[in-house]
Amino acid sequence: MTPSPLESVPMSDPEHPPAPRHRSTSGIDIKTVYGPSDLDGFDAERDLGDPGTFPFTRGVRATGYAGRTWTMRQYAGFGSAEETNRRFRYLLGHGQTGLSVACDLPTQMGYDSDDPLAVGEVGRTGVPVDSVADMELLLSDIRLDGVSTSMTINATAAILLALYEAVGRRQGVDPKQLRGTLQNDILKEYIARGTYIFPPEPSMRLVTDTFAYCAAEMPAFNTISISGYHLREAGATAVQEVAFTIANAIAYANAALEAGLAFDDFAPRLSFFFAAHNDLLEEVAKFRVARRVWATVARDRFGARDPRSMAMRFHVQTGGSTLTAQQPDTNVVRTTVQALAAVLGGAQSLHTNALDEALGLPTPATARLALRTQQVLAHESGVTSPVDPLAGSYYVEALTGELEERIWAEIAAIDEQGGTLSALERGYQQNEIAEAAYAFQRAIESGEQLVVGVNVFAEEGDEQRPAAQLIDPETARRQVERTQAVRAGRDGSRAAEAIAALESAAAGTENLLPRIRTCVEASVTLGEISHALRRVWGEYRA
Repeated sequence: MTPSPLESVPMSDPEHPPAPRHRSTSGIDIKTVYGPSDLDGFDAERDLGDPGTFPFTRGVRATGYAGRTWTMRQYAGFGSAEETNRRFRYLLGHGQTGLSVACDLPTQMGYDSDDPLAVGEVGRTGVPVDSVADMELLLSDIRLDGVSTSMTINATAAILLALYEAVGRRQGVDPKQLRGTLQNDILKEYIARGTYIFPPEPSMRLVTDTFAYCAAEMPAFNTISISGYHLREAGATAVQEVAFTIANAIAYANAALEAGLAFDDFAPRLSFFFAAHNDLLEEVAKFRVARRVWATVARDRFGARDPRSMAMRFHVQTGGSTLTAQQPDTNVVRTTVQALAAVLGGAQSLHTNALDEALGLPTPATARLALRTQQVLAHESGVTSPVDPLAGSYYVEALTGELEERIWAEIAAIDEQGGTLSALERGYQQNEIAEAAYAFQRAIESGEQLVVGVNVFAEEGDEQRPAAQLIDPETARRQVERTQAVRAGRDGSRAAEAIAALESAAAGTENLLPRIRTCVEASVTLGEISHALRRVWGEYRA
């Protein structure tokens, strides 16, 4: 009789199961048993405090999720503004509580959809947003004073913010009522992701101009989401993810101070973005210690007095790089473990990946299941009732302390090189992440790191995989026609004057956001604004 696939799986003999891993993903040796002796030097009052108070280890809110559950966001964007708007309204109708906008690669890189360099990329990795007309379609029938919107955009973040504000104004919404988060984290692009346009100095200027503009015009909007997520997806360890992210935050804060802003004026609107991977308790400890380290940096390095400046608020997305094309249904389990880590770690906002994202864009059904995962955790699991439910665990507190020591050591190493900008010019962070990624892949190939369905419990033969989300090949053509129609139908002299004024301002020192807003209101496109800045600043080449 032919054995079933499961019977023939290597390493599945119950008498010889795979050996447990005794080291965390950050290389921390894990003991079999933890007890009071592992907390020598631990001071609950100093290291924990109460929830909602310094050092915020236990969370940024005194009541945790009892008074307010995390914001449930599902990252969406594909095809066209109309298609993405339908997905947004579908998710909102199924209980999503905040929008999260994914932009296509040309939008991220400052090219309009009709640019020759955009061919083949329009609408593929997100939604194309070339003009205020696109933004209006994207947000059609969604009142912006009733929803919080996160936009994953960096090099062109200031332009997307201006487009969003313009649509809000057209809806009759006071910009001071607009809520959301702009990723706007250009440093991690130089370190790990690569969607930069301009050299670091003018790029940092755009970031700090956004800080100042929002403080005056859009005070409820988070001006930056300093991202460790992309560093982790590139291969960083949990330690590197937090350390490099906080080092980037230090660089942004220093740039804002040099621009004349007071720390307590902009720091309360800083937010952070982390990944959640599969090592459940290391991830929980990571989130807890990240708050503790940032609170200390804000107080001791920058002299923060406002508790909001010291309270690290963060969004979490489950780890895209942990998903497997093999046995994709198993990704639901991975995502659940990771989402649980985010909740136990006290995230303010969460995105759960769909099971088919290792294969392509998620379908409505898989996106709904990912959202239901969050809803089950929020309403059925019981883990939201107490604040910081794992506080006092011998293992969790010992691991939190060990992570903290390693994170401070990494921050010190970057400080010794003159800070984030100097270190990345030397390739320090890039090389450290590359080495960590290589070590992790070697561990998978050697069998030290087990991945279910890949190097253990694999099944022979093709599996039935979910149908991928299709993109109409006519979508790009229609998008190009719409962008060209916007240019043809606008007041040409008004647009030209707005572009000229922006170029003049870019060559000087004034805040660029009002000039970008004027361009947007004159129907100048994202690509035209980006090219105007290219003409003044040039482009960055690694």
